[in-house]
Amino acid sequence: MLEKLRSLVRDIPDYPSKGIIFRDITPLLCDPAGLSLAVEMMVNPFRGMNIDIVVGAESRGFIFGTALARALNAGFVPIRKKGKLPGNTISEDYELEYGHDTLEIHDDAIKSGQRVLMVDDLIATGGTLEAGVKLIKQLGGNLVGISVLIELEALNGARLVNPHEVHAVLRY
Repeated sequence: MLEKLRSLVRDIPDYPSKGIIFRDITPLLCDPAGLSLAVEMMVNPFRGMNIDIVVGAESRGFIFGTALARALNAGFVPIRKKGKLPGNTISEDYELEYGHDTLEIHDDAIKSGQRVLMVDDLIATGGTLEAGVKLIKQLGGNLVGISVLIELEALNGARLVNPHEVHAVLRY
């Protein structure tokens, strides 16, 4: 099953810059069986854990987050780039491979004590997930787990979300 998924991830060398291998999930998203398998493998460890809210980071975290929320009979909360959400928000700055950015969440999106699953397509250096974890905790959410499709192990991004374990379907 993992090889089926791995075969649907396209490697694009030297993107966005020389020496980088970009893991393009577009072929996987286009394949109905592959997409379904990816969602199942991302959600299965969290079934029966009484997840209230799935949080997904812009933008590919929305794709997988809503699918996992549906599978878990949970709500979905988007975390967006600065200035994209109307209403009252809280924000968290984070580091990227090539600079920094800011994520925001509505200040009433998670109620204190709700059981939360954080979802994204990929963890590289871990900055996006780290910022998401901080936002969840600021709102009083109980982070139950983190699920990603791909982990780029050499970049060691999971260290930024310790002690929370990152469930990754594919590791490169």
